[in-house]
Formats: sequence, structure tokens, C-alpha cells
Amino acid sequence: MYDKEVRVRSGGTVHITDSSVRARERIEKGEAVLAYLHEGNRQEDFSFCRYACEDVEELSEGYLDKVYRRQKGLPVLILETERCLIRETTVEDVDAFYKIYAEPSVTEFMEPLYEDPEEERAYARDYIEKVYAFYDFGIWTVTDRGSGEVIGRAGICYREGYDDPEIGFMIAVPWQGRGLATEVCRAVLDYAKRELGFDRVLAFVQPENTASRKICRKLGMICEENVELQGEIYEKYVWSFGSFSLEKVHPGC
Repeated sequence: MYDKEVRVRSGGTVHITDSSVRARERIEKGEAVLAYLHEGNRQEDFSFCRYACEDVEELSEGYLDKVYRRQKGLPVLILETERCLIRETTVEDVDAFYKIYAEPSVTEFMEPLYEDPEEERAYARDYIEKVYAFYDFGIWTVTDRGSGEVIGRAGICYREGYDDPEIGFMIAVPWQGRGLATEVCRAVLDYAKRELGFDRVLAFVQPENTASRKICRKLGMICEENVELQGEIYEKYVWSFGSFSLEKVHPGC
């Protein structure tokens, strides 16, 4: 039997085990567990485990820390910029989101939150458990580096029908006009290339959204074409690693 406790940088412990019985016991105690799958335990049911691996020798310190933090409901810090921190969203962030989204200009070009805060919290729990764990990326929370205040959201996600990921961003109205969206998005694009291996990232912007169009151009994104999404016309911007050219701007953009 393989059963090992590994101390992680956050101060806690991840239990790595190849026994489904031991895994269940530890999970029921509220402990962080990583299932170790190999030829000798293929017949066992580990479907209740959120995380599993097939090579314990390749486990990095950073990965194990993510496993611990996500199972303990602690956000993983993704990026730091000069003025902001970008981390995984928590259910506790939802109250701050409602304050930000109360400004009509925020939802002019993006979907609003659920009317019922409990539905939004349930969505956040599901997103944290399934999207972050499966993709290891998603839309994150942006906070002010000094105060820790939630000031927006940004990240990478997939849009149905497209193979390349899409960047999304939103900065709260009181924090706009300071270049924070550009600062955050530059960091996200760098992360998308450096850590996630993406060479192309998309952005879909409605023609009337002049602020977002301006930010996309500052980021070096090229307007490739106009597309229709859910009955609305959007400009499709493309960030392509190492191949920026303003000559490629679509004439309709």
C-alpha cells in the first residue's frame, strides 16, 4: 500500500494514497487527498476523489499546494502585477461582485449575475470545483494589491465553437481610468503563453464597447473579423504570440 503525507507550502498536508478505503476515510475527516492510480488498483473506485495522479515522482510542490488549497476552499494565487493580485475566486467574493455589478455600465456589455445571490454562490462553488480543477485556469478575481479589496475579474476561458481560448476582463467603475485593465490583461496573456502554452488568445468585443476595443489594441490584439454570437455582432480580436501587425486589422473593425 502507498500512503504518504506531504507537507505543502501553505502549511497543510496532502495525503497521497493508492487505497480507496483510506482515501474515503481521510476525505470524510475533511483532509486533502490525492489518489494514486496504478495497475494494481484499477479495480477500485476513486470517483469520489477530486484529484488523482498516475506518477507520484512527477508531482511538483506547486501542484500539491493547489490540490491542498482547492480542497480546503482556499484561493490559489495566480499572478501578481505592480498594483494587483489575481487569484482564484472564492464564494466570499460574491458579495463584492454584486456591489461591482450594481453599476449599470458594468453589465452593459456583459451578462449580469443571478438575481438570487444564493444561485450565484452555488455557481461559484461549482465553478471552483469543476473548472479550476479540470482546466487549471478560468476567470479569476482581481484584488488591489495594497488593500486586498476585490476590484474586478479577469482570466482565460473557452467559448463554445472555438478552439482557441478567450480572455475576459472587468474592472470596477471606481478603479477604471488608471490603466489597471491593461496591466492585468498583459499579465494574463503572458501567463497564458508561459504557463498554459497558448500561442493564440481571442477576445470578442461589441463595436459599441469603445473602452474594451481600446484595451485590446493596447494589448497588441488584432481585429481579425466580425462574427455573430447569440444574435449580436462582435469584433473578434486575436492575440498571437510574436506576430503583431497593425496591417492585419480587419477593415470592418
